[in-house]
Amino acid sequence: MFDSPLSASAYEVLGVDPAVDHEELRRAYRLRLRQTHPDTGGDAAVFIQVQYAWELVGTPEGRAAYDRGHGFAAESEWSGWRAQTTRPDTRPRARSYGQPGGWRRERYLTLIREWAGIGAEVPDPYDPALVRQAPRELRRLLADALAEEATARTVADLGMGFTVWHDVATGADPEDKLDHVVLSPSGLYGVMSEDFGGVVGFRRGEITGPSVGVRAPVTALLGRMRATARAARVRFGGAIVVLPDDDLVQAVTPMGTVRGIPVVVVRRSALAMVLRQGVPGVRAIGGNELFDVRTRLQQTVRFV
Repeated sequence: MFDSPLSASAYEVLGVDPAVDHEELRRAYRLRLRQTHPDTGGDAAVFIQVQYAWELVGTPEGRAAYDRGHGFAAESEWSGWRAQTTRPDTRPRARSYGQPGGWRRERYLTLIREWAGIGAEVPDPYDPALVRQAPRELRRLLADALAEEATARTVADLGMGFTVWHDVATGADPEDKLDHVVLSPSGLYGVMSEDFGGVVGFRRGEITGPSVGVRAPVTALLGRMRATARAARVRFGGAIVVLPDDDLVQAVTPMGTVRGIPVVVVRRSALAMVLRQGVPGVRAIGGNELFDVRTRLQQTVRFV
């Protein structure tokens, strides 16, 4: 919450201008508590957001730190949205190919400069103040890049028994890429990493909600998996959609079998558990078969 480029700021949640004084901020907080309290017909999720917003900006020290980190101060600190630098790590890691989030980051960097205008200087394309003003579709590119990078870090930490391919091309349009292909002892999975910027729901095997709009994420994921499966002559066991923790009511939501493939939607913090234990209905892979599937994918996969 508040860490995504799509998130409302603490001030937006409280319904005030960032420049208000402390007393006006406190009054706005109390008003929003009354308006959103579940006992008076308010939304419980919004009520929790209001409380968390106050935790962030309710003290002078906390507010100063929040403002520096979110572009509300004259001098802002690191936003946390820049690509992380690689650090030496001697632990056994999963085999990894491709650049997670790379295509969307490059697309974001190109479009944010176009949006700023020809000749305009953009010294820091990840400056929170700049990102906050950008159109939602640009912010969504950055949010999805961050989501893909978070998934990549989770899979990498699972160890050498896992192999992952990122940003897999499935057609002529780079938008139709498969975010991750994960080969593990628990099965072969197509994985989509998303950030819709709000709580989602489910209906008839699809993800729904105001933040999702007209998109059909599960349908898109399964279509990209089919293209990859045909090209590599492999069979996926399951499909996984990974969302930020705050966007899901429960850690793991089984969607049942959709077009013959078991589908689950998981919180980001639950992904490692799901990949280790496996998705119900997915056949485990081992021995020569694991080697054969890895070889087929390695010879076939192309990246965007």
